[in-house]
Amino acid sequence: MSDLFDTLKGKIEGKGKRIVFPEAEDERILTAAGRLGTERYVRPVLVGNEDAVKQKAETNGVDLSSVDIVDPETYGNMDDMVRRFVERRKGKASEEEARDILKDGNYFGTMLVYMNEADGLVSGAVHSTGDTVRPALQIIKTKEGINKTSGVFVMVREEEKYIFADCAINISPDSQDLAEIAMASADTAALFDIDPRVAMLSFSTKGSAVSPETEKVGEALEIVKQQRSDLMIDGEFQFDAAFVPSVAEKKAPDSPLEGKANTFIFPSLEAGNIGYKIAQRLGDFDAVGPVLQGLNQPVNDLSRGCNADDVYKLAIITAAQSVE
Repeated sequence: MSDLFDTLKGKIEGKGKRIVFPEAEDERILTAAGRLGTERYVRPVLVGNEDAVKQKAETNGVDLSSVDIVDPETYGNMDDMVRRFVERRKGKASEEEARDILKDGNYFGTMLVYMNEADGLVSGAVHSTGDTVRPALQIIKTKEGINKTSGVFVMVREEEKYIFADCAINISPDSQDLAEIAMASADTAALFDIDPRVAMLSFSTKGSAVSPETEKVGEALEIVKQQRSDLMIDGEFQFDAAFVPSVAEKKAPDSPLEGKANTFIFPSLEAGNIGYKIAQRLGDFDAVGPVLQGLNQPVNDLSRGCNADDVYKLAIITAAQSVE
């Protein structure tokens, strides 16, 4: 695990990346922000009342000397932010409504990212996933060619690293969704220095069963091949045929993956969520994430059960996602 984050720190060192934390008065956020500021890999930006944040930090023994605090009530560029928010929402909010909406730390913090006053945002220690992701979808929006964001876990055990997706967002992806998830996951794999070998998973291997569910996976594979001929990708596979060379030799002897996949695209959220938790609990893998992908600028969602170390790690990942 330490090697993984050493790699990410190498990507962001000296780049001055600014990461926004809308939940500034949560002690886990404060502790992580103080650590990040001291180490100087990331410049934390806390959103909240300055006096209240400083009082909370003092109570918890947190040094905020290398951390910025931005209070929406006294923010100097609020008029410009309101104008740009109204423009971005294309008339779905009036100026008066925008001023009220931007009192919400998640919306305010997301606008800081959109206006390039920060490079990414981490939230969710207190707020729900919806509260974190909704402003990002409305303001930052998804990259060209991607209609939906998705969530991956990086599964780490000693020297092993794998990508599992989508394990967090899309309940029942269609073939287009699966294709987008596969392409975005390959890019995420590269961020973690994984040379992506992408397997489209199913309960069937290469037509051993035929159903709407398996056909959906096959259609997704063809979409990816048409759009990203550079990717090493194949399917549909049962997990063992994607991961075990001896099984692949029997079930899919002509596959270029040869049973050596490292990036696994699950056919549904149900399968992905169950799969990563089995690997985590029975296989002793560390599950890093979920890391959101497909957005124009990085926004990531914490679990409300997170600790300060989780916040710290997700901030490092978010900063690395923002590196061109």
